[in-house]
Amino acid sequence: MARNAEKAMTALARFRQAWLEEGKAKERRPFLASECDELPKAEKWRRQIIGEISKKVAQIQNAGLGEFRIRDLNDEINKLLREKGHWEYRIKELGGPDYAKIGLKMLDHEGKEVPGNRGYKYFGAAKDLPGVRELFEKEALPPPRKARAELMRDIDAEYYGYRDEDDGILEPLEQEHEKKVIAEAVEKWKMEREALLARGEEEEENIYAVHEEESDEEGGKEREGEDSQ
Repeated sequence: MARNAEKAMTALARFRQAWLEEGKAKERRPFLASECDELPKAEKWRRQIIGEISKKVAQIQNAGLGEFRIRDLNDEINKLLREKGHWEYRIKELGGPDYAKIGLKMLDHEGKEVPGNRGYKYFGAAKDLPGVRELFEKEALPPPRKARAELMRDIDAEYYGYRDEDDGILEPLEQEHEKKVIAEAVEKWKMEREALLARGEEEEENIYAVHEEESDEEGGKEREGEDSQ
């Protein structure tokens, strides 16, 4: 019976509260902060927004809500934060305190400042969404660049290849490669010459070749010139 009486009293209390508020139009928060001209009401709407932000921040801590719901909640929180900023600016215009200066920084449950990018903040499970964690991972600092003087300090003749033959390894390899290239060129020339002879074509005369008869005649002319002198 006591339980039923408690329920009846609770229902009666709710009915009485509704009866007292009957006829009173529920005041809604203005869409624009500039529409409010009273400082106490502006403070009231700011507190109301802070309460809504607190509720949504508590909800977004649940990672089981799903990616889409978490993103929606994070967007709603950022929208309320912007609206709170408008009301704080209006409060300052009406002669109230400057909350932008005296307000505390937004911290997460670990005591760290809420991360964000260009004014957009990420709360609770939104910080672990795909693409968000990578956004705030600190990149490794590149190694410091050396000055020109430090680079020139390590440059010597070996850097330009002047000592490549001092170890006695490169020269034998070059000689071996040179012999191989010459042998391949000679073999190619022989094959081309045999192909020409097989087709019955005469080999082109080498205009630069020096014959023995020509060399003897030139030598005789040189001797005659010396005798005449």
